[in-house]
Amino acid sequence: MARLFDLNPQQLKAVTTTNGPVLILAGAGTGKTRVITTRISCLLHQGIEPERILAVTFTNKAANEMRERVSSMIERANSRKLTICTFHALCVRILRADIDKLGYTTNFAIYDEADQFDLIRRIISRLAAPQEKLDASLVRNFISKAKNQRRKAAPSEKDLTAAVFRRYQEDLKNYNAVDFDDLLVLAVHLLEQFPDIQAKWERRFDFVMVDEFQDTNQLQMELLHKLARVHQNVCVVGDDDQSIYGWRGAEISNILEFEHHFPKPTIVKLEQNYRSTNAILGAANSIIRRNPRRRPKSLWSENGDGDRIRVVQVPDDEEEANFVTGEIQRLQFSEGVSWTDIAVIFRMNAQSRLLETNLRRLQIPYRIVGSRSFFDRREVKDLLPTCRASLIPRTT
Repeated sequence: MARLFDLNPQQLKAVTTTNGPVLILAGAGTGKTRVITTRISCLLHQGIEPERILAVTFTNKAANEMRERVSSMIERANSRKLTICTFHALCVRILRADIDKLGYTTNFAIYDEADQFDLIRRIISRLAAPQEKLDASLVRNFISKAKNQRRKAAPSEKDLTAAVFRRYQEDLKNYNAVDFDDLLVLAVHLLEQFPDIQAKWERRFDFVMVDEFQDTNQLQMELLHKLARVHQNVCVVGDDDQSIYGWRGAEISNILEFEHHFPKPTIVKLEQNYRSTNAILGAANSIIRRNPRRRPKSLWSENGDGDRIRVVQVPDDEEEANFVTGEIQRLQFSEGVSWTDIAVIFRMNAQSRLLETNLRRLQIPYRIVGSRSFFDRREVKDLLPTCRASLIPRTT
């Protein structure tokens, strides 16, 4: 049986409410991954066949982690029959089966970023006038945004960017290829144009779950609606307070207006935070509640108040780096804090250089997470020997 005894009341409600639409508003550190995996386990123990369950995440890493956690809770044979994948991987399955209806063959190629840039550059070189310049990166971003908004370059649009967009799509189809954005566009188009194909996929899954729902875009919402339109057993987990990908096409309205897509949902708020202290949560709550477009919730913790937050103002980036590394040194030498218990979070990768320089000068061990050390970047490693050589005094 799924382990339910150590869930808090809100988590228990989220796990055991399995029929009809469910919106789980999961604040940071409230155990949302545990809720999703336990919910899958609960469905299986209710007798739902694993083939009838779909869980969608945003990255392959997240999908693999979810699959591993579910596998530790249920029989290995059942875990293999579950469909736990990204939106794009799901669309590949849909298209591999029936993309021939759209004029492609089912062994279509999927262009990655390098393939896209290569094709766009070749098209620009063919279409641009001798003195006309066009950045391939800007064109690629334009095409991606247009596709996610389901826009096409109309024949009446005469500028070079629109012309490149039109030729790009023509060439892709001639090469029997699609890009990552096409996976969503064509899958939704296929389900719209062919009711028998949509009916097949509607019958395929009886229960659909989506993680990080605040990051879904219009196309992903349409795909979700088509998969769960009949049975309505759709459970989405997200936090509008963590929606930061609007620039990439994410539609915060998907979570704010969930009821318009799936009427009368059960709404569960996960507000007990297991990661932070109340001092941190109180500061976060006081800031985020000023956002007018959000669903009200307030995180709290049983971890106590914790240390008060300090805000330190410094005149420039060098002083900031000096203060941060000096504070790290003080914590270790004066208070015995382990290096591994200290983390520094910065907004942009470019900010790491000064911090790394100071850490190296003070011989403080560190590692960069989610990016590459400034000193490990290829161009820096190539340049440093030259700089060192120029500093060596020449002898005559």
